[in-house]
Amino acid sequence: MAFLEERFPLDLVEEWDRCGLEVGDLASPCRRVLVVLDLGISHLRLLPQVDLVVTHHPLLFRPVSEIRVDTPLGQKLKALLSADVALFSLHTPYDSAQGGLGEVLAGYLGLKNVEPLLPRGKLLKLVVFVPVGHEERVAQAIFAAGAGKLGKYGHCSFRTQGIGTFLPEEGARPFLGEIGKEEHVEEIRLETILPAGRVEQVVEAMLAAHPYEEVAYDLYPLAQKSAIHGLGRIGELPAPRAVSHLLSQFAENLGSCEPKAVVGPVDREVQRVAVCGGSGGDLIPQAIAKGAELYITGEAGYHRLKEAEEAGLTVAIFGHAETEKPFVWHVAGLLRQAFSELEVVER
Repeated sequence: MAFLEERFPLDLVEEWDRCGLEVGDLASPCRRVLVVLDLGISHLRLLPQVDLVVTHHPLLFRPVSEIRVDTPLGQKLKALLSADVALFSLHTPYDSAQGGLGEVLAGYLGLKNVEPLLPRGKLLKLVVFVPVGHEERVAQAIFAAGAGKLGKYGHCSFRTQGIGTFLPEEGARPFLGEIGKEEHVEEIRLETILPAGRVEQVVEAMLAAHPYEEVAYDLYPLAQKSAIHGLGRIGELPAPRAVSHLLSQFAENLGSCEPKAVVGPVDREVQRVAVCGGSGGDLIPQAIAKGAELYITGEAGYHRLKEAEEAGLTVAIFGHAETEKPFVWHVAGLLRQAFSELEVVER
């Protein structure tokens, strides 16, 4: 679970969503994993043979007021608990995270210069005070741990010099100064930015690199979102291509899945294309605002499609589950690559 959470941080979960460990015990051994889009009744026969189920859609999506075994949900929960099998869902964190569903679908189209349609990553500002001469060591440590990234720029920071004061008390082991004597030391205020999902790693690296026994630092939540993560993706084709050819290519990569509907102009070439798996209708305004000529998604409502049509945006609907199905082979492949001793089953 830690491996999956590092790649698809759970702090990317949408407010209406439920993700993470839903059933089971983190301390249980794990030898065999089942990866599915949804845990279905047909999968229950496999549960005695696995230790963990990884799903895209959460099983406990809404609050449960009762558990009855004469309902599908009750049967699934009973089967999981009886077989001592854990269930872990990744839903919107997988959709939003860099390297998740957005990149997979953008890759099916061959898009370049890909960015999220709707940025979603939470950002923090880290401020730490370092004695002059040690700031570079601390900065490089926190950069290596994942801080200091702004778009296509790394190692971003701001540094100002000032005077820090402290009085080492009895029992302290000061790097500078003497017990019982107030010290005035030239220090650097080092500021940088980091994704919320990397706080633990960055702070740990900072403390390890800092010379002080007690480190003065602050973490501030920021209003802006990270451009690294987000819902949907938009990018450029190397050269304009016919809509019909692009849709055929996308359908083939999905597994010979033809579009269920196409709204807007079809007989034209496009170069700026947006894509969002699952229910991506609400991102149509973002696709229009970012200059998309073609938008591919799983499903969209009437009013959003009308909005797209009037804006001259071509929208292709491929189905909710169909556009999220890559989750299964992708996550299964990541687990196989990371844990050679693990048996991974796809369904």
